[in-house]
Amino acid sequence: MKVEPECAACILSRAVAEAKEATVNPALRFRAINEVLRLLDKEFKPTSVPADLGTKRDRIVKRVTGNSDPYKRSKRLSNEKALKLLPYARKLVNEGYAQQDRFKRACLCAIVGNVMEFDIPGHKFNSSSLRKSFRDAARDLVIDDTNRIYELARKAHTIIYLTDNAGEIVFDTLLVEQLKNMGTTVIVGVKGGPVINDATMEDVDISGIGKIADKIVTTGTDAVGFAAKEVSQEFLKAYDSVDLVLAKGMGYAETLTEYKLKKPHVLLFRTKCNPVANYFSASREKNVAKLMP
Repeated sequence: MKVEPECAACILSRAVAEAKEATVNPALRFRAINEVLRLLDKEFKPTSVPADLGTKRDRIVKRVTGNSDPYKRSKRLSNEKALKLLPYARKLVNEGYAQQDRFKRACLCAIVGNVMEFDIPGHKFNSSSLRKSFRDAARDLVIDDTNRIYELARKAHTIIYLTDNAGEIVFDTLLVEQLKNMGTTVIVGVKGGPVINDATMEDVDISGIGKIADKIVTTGTDAVGFAAKEVSQEFLKAYDSVDLVLAKGMGYAETLTEYKLKKPHVLLFRTKCNPVANYFSASREKNVAKLMP
């Protein structure tokens, strides 16, 4: 997926927000924003991928401010909020009569968890809106490949589940549980270092997903989405070994669409911005369960 004109405003807006989270020093904030502006001047072009520019933006903010994890506090709070809502979401999943119904409900809960992201212009969430999003999840599912996804998952021997945000990873446990109940070996992948509010190994422990999955790997990099040239050999080995890839969030949607995929990939996310919504011919703030290619 390539950038649209409004991506420039989003990248800059998030840089300002991240710089404020990273430091109280106004001189460092100013320097960080200056460098992001130079990045956009040099690299913002029609062939650019928004997630790649987001990675470079985050690295600038972290390097200039000296804060390696600007969203550390926000991620902790997200995990706490999600853990409080987990019993409610689990009840929704367990109300499914058949395995396929429970699988779809778990997919929806995982997608709803993707609303837990900060500083996207025009996108906000809170605990009360999350409950409503769970209730409206099926109605808001505008791309629904869950039946085909279920059939592939049921037949798969090994699946890799690529997580997105902290907080959201708590609801991912519900889908990983369903995959395990179907007899599938599940590898869970998290980011190798802090980037925006994406989940890392610290969030694996808090969410409890490590107790459910058969194996946990990191991407080996702090890149947004999938960066084939940066991931570790350990991650690449796991990724190449599976029958099916489940990828959460817009970052993976923006990047995996740039590759010629050799195996089925599932994109599970919320359309939190217009460019992503436009790419998938959907409205903004809707749920997507997309099977690729």
